Amino acid sequence: MKVSVYIATSLDGFIARNNGALDWLPGIESADAPEGEDYGYHEFMDSIDILVMGRKTFETVLSFEGDWPYGDKRMIILSSQTVSIPSKVSDTVESSSCTPAELIEKLSEEGFQHVYVDGGKTIQGFLKAGLIDELIITRIPVLIGSGIPLFGEADTDIKLRHLQTHTFPNGLVQSRYQVI
Repeated sequence: MKVSVYIATSLDGFIARNNGALDWLPGIESADAPEGEDYGYHEFMDSIDILVMGRKTFETVLSFEGDWPYGDKRMIILSSQTVSIPSKVSDTVESSSCTPAELIEKLSEEGFQHVYVDGGKTIQGFLKAGLIDELIITRIPVLIGSGIPLFGEADTDIKLRHLQTHTFPNGLVQSRYQVI
């Protein structure tokens, strides 16, 4: 089983403001961005068969206008707290309070091949448990000064192998790393 992260950060390493706001992200749309460019997101989503997301990230996504962005992909919300799952997504979304290792073992036994992990604390927990295989990080050319960091404290060094970097005309820089 492969476990991947696909996420955007500000240039100073934050995935959201302290209050969870993502208002700095819309600024990436510019005249320099090629029309229809999705920065590899749809190809990535086509490669995964299940998402694991933290509760706060799930609540943020629920607040977005428009259709549910994950279609009929199965999603597990990892949280030690009760998660309120609206009926409009209850066919594909469930919650779990198990550890990252327990969850990956369960998903592997169920036959899943590629897991997408999203949400700051959730990503950090999977990294600490040594369960992330790949990081795809898109750096947005904005400094927001403070916020929720992508990476937290680590008990040991987490070594990465750089696989590729792609730059976009609007200043976004996307790098792919293998966790070794």
